[in-house]
Amino acid sequence: MNPEQVGNDHTLLYDTYALYALAVGEPNYLPYASNHRILTTIMNVYELYYTLLKEDQLALAEELFSRLLSACVELEPEMIKQAAHFRYQFRKKKLSDVDCLGYAAALQLHVPFLTGDKEFSGIANVKFVK
Repeated sequence: MNPEQVGNDHTLLYDTYALYALAVGEPNYLPYASNHRILTTIMNVYELYYTLLKEDQLALAEELFSRLLSACVELEPEMIKQAAHFRYQFRKKKLSDVDCLGYAAALQLHVPFLTGDKEFSGIANVKFVK
């Protein structure tokens, strides 16, 4: 997906934290449940599926897996390198590989990265919602 295909000002790349918050109806994330185009990565969908499995919510995991596949952006080789550089730059923070990939994808697509992960608070291009 190239930047021209992304969308408008209401497009965000949702990390697993944001997807989970939406799934469980977290009040601070309700404004991001509608009127926003959701983008994510297949790795975030994987993490969400696993988290819901751990919580014995297989039906919800299956439903969201199916619904979110069309929101997944392709992880391009340049995003992989950018994610590694980002993780290295912030190596003192506890950033996961999946989060760094999502952040790199958001940068590449010129959309904000939506998260509630405190490690991302204050980082450019992050829409931080706790």
